[in-house]
Amino acid sequence: MSGAGGNWRKDTTRARTGAHRRTPGNAHPDSPAELSGKYGPVFTVHLGPWRRVVVLVGREAVQEALGGQAEEFGGRGTLATLDPTFDGHGVFFSNGERWRQLRKFTTLALRDLGMGRREGEELISAEARCLVEAFQGTEGQPFDPSLLLAQATSNVICSLTLGLRFPYEDEEFQAVVRAAGGILLGISSPWGQAYEMFSWLLKPLPGPRTQLLGDLGALATFAIEQVQRHQGSVDTSGPARDVVDAFLLKMAKDKHDPNTEFTDKNLLMTVIYLLFAGTATVSAMIRYTLLLLLKYPQVLERVQEELTRELGAGRAPGLGDRARLPYTDAVLHEAQRLLALVPMGIPRALTRTTCFRGYTLPQGTEVFPLLGSVLHDPEVFEQPEEFNPGRFLDADGRFKKQEAFLPFSLGKRVCLGEGLVRAELFLLVTAILQAFSLESPCPPAALNLQPAVSGLFNIPPNFQLQVRPR
Repeated sequence: MSGAGGNWRKDTTRARTGAHRRTPGNAHPDSPAELSGKYGPVFTVHLGPWRRVVVLVGREAVQEALGGQAEEFGGRGTLATLDPTFDGHGVFFSNGERWRQLRKFTTLALRDLGMGRREGEELISAEARCLVEAFQGTEGQPFDPSLLLAQATSNVICSLTLGLRFPYEDEEFQAVVRAAGGILLGISSPWGQAYEMFSWLLKPLPGPRTQLLGDLGALATFAIEQVQRHQGSVDTSGPARDVVDAFLLKMAKDKHDPNTEFTDKNLLMTVIYLLFAGTATVSAMIRYTLLLLLKYPQVLERVQEELTRELGAGRAPGLGDRARLPYTDAVLHEAQRLLALVPMGIPRALTRTTCFRGYTLPQGTEVFPLLGSVLHDPEVFEQPEEFNPGRFLDADGRFKKQEAFLPFSLGKRVCLGEGLVRAELFLLVTAILQAFSLESPCPPAALNLQPAVSGLFNIPPNFQLQVRPR
């Protein structure tokens, strides 16, 4: 381990209201902060014998790199657990011209299908009604909401990507949703972290990798079946029904272009990624928000009072109501900040040799922008381990943006589904809170906020929920 640029060549140019204490845990370990205190906000670590990465800590360093030098820091780094499967293909794991083509296409396709527009809001609201109905079916008995929440968020991305919505009782759908959750758990587990450093040693061994490959295989099999279904039914004369349709139409249009990136493999890997991210990561954020509301019933009460005061009893909010619900919006933002779903950030890679803070970093250098260190930067968020929605409110109670609120990262590789995720979080959570009072079988003090697993992702713990009609 070494400070700043490590062994890289040195270049010669060069308001706390309503706060609640969070249970201490390992979700945001002290080690990056301690290392930053010793080496500064930019330093090098060695992951195993051959992999050297530059680590960025704190708001200033991360924003300067990902925002100020977005082009240079816009490459995708290595994820040893997933790279053999994706092999540099698909919208998430690709680089260079392949990534540019796929990123532009996927963003436009999702927008054309309603993301960020009224059609997308109606899709999420319809799913929210199905979720509320499923919650009603629990009849006040304690239940683990994990699967239902993941099915709801998966149905949203399945509708956009595949043009299908699945009943919650569908066993094949349940298996696919569980596989997505298994992938999230596998890459974040202690084994997953070890594999990032010693994949050359661990790859031939049985064990957790077998489970991860099984989950990836289940998701891939499902994706292949859906793509084949589309290939037999796509209408070349009509508008695209979903992302797969749009991709197949683009493939047909570009079939004589030798430089096209619209290939079967890029289609399949893009679909697998969208299904995984749209299922496992979004539901984890919603689950953690509900857990916080159980932990802090006074916050839950204030949110539901605001919903009733502004909307009346029972009416589920639309996105146009967000401005009228500043406290609710603040709670959702603070939950995302506190969880820091991707604490290490997804690895980046330098697209060209770059001078950064007095160090010359060669093209291809891997970079870990620690998003958790931004979301928990004590220079921006006083007592960052506290749950304090007031951080996102001004003196008059209006919602206040925070420049360091970067749960979706920044720059060229910012989450392409950010708008969709924000809409899902708002519409699904508020629909639940309008319909039900939330209770826990155990006292709030006994609820544990510490992530069950903290690695590449912070995965919230499972918990029991009871809902009763309001």
